[in-house]
Amino acid sequence: MKLDDLPNIDPEQLEPIDIDALVGPEASRHAPRILVLYGSLRERSYSRLLAEEAARLLRWYGCDVRTFNPSGLPLPDDADSDHPRVQELRELATWSEGMVWVSPERHGAMTGIMKAQIDWIPLALGGVRPTQGKTLAVMEVSGGSQSFNAVNQLRVLGRWMRMLTIPNQSSVPKAFNEFDEAGRMRFSPLYQRVVDVCEELVKFTWLTRDRSAYLTDRYSERVESAEQVSQRVNQATH
Repeated sequence: MKLDDLPNIDPEQLEPIDIDALVGPEASRHAPRILVLYGSLRERSYSRLLAEEAARLLRWYGCDVRTFNPSGLPLPDDADSDHPRVQELRELATWSEGMVWVSPERHGAMTGIMKAQIDWIPLALGGVRPTQGKTLAVMEVSGGSQSFNAVNQLRVLGRWMRMLTIPNQSSVPKAFNEFDEAGRMRFSPLYQRVVDVCEELVKFTWLTRDRSAYLTDRYSERVESAEQVSQRVNQATH
């Protein structure tokens, strides 16, 4: 794949994903499906610009990437779940095999826009957990010095949503200095960390997506399911 749209990349050091080193011969070979969420509606949104930069890199790594625009998404509990924007978000969450969450840090936390998107994705949807076992990468941008408050909160949410959050992460301080007039991220160690995060996310997605159901299978849930079956059988015989 050409590097024309990645001007800050050293072509000698950017390596394609070695799929055979991560999965067996019987594994799925379709492009990893990645959903990108960002947490700001500003005209020049640095979380959106960072999300777009990540999407470019993920596409270079061979992923099928879709980005959700949160504009028009209602607040949780302020609309029915059949709202078109809610349905769009939930369908994308079900479609995806991995996600990238990019939030600004506001008042020492993720934004309400970021949290609202995650809150609209339920733990169970029609008997299916739309996030369990999917991979997750977390990033943040801030206007001041480097902070990790937002990414730390996103990690907590990822755990709560039963996702496999990768070890690496990105925090971009003074984001207004890191993007040029065209909205492209400038070359810097911060940019290189974004590349690292995207590369790692793709590797973990290849490694786990065919095994996610087994990796997240839980004893407690198997016991609970057995008890529920027993109750139904006993009630039917009385």
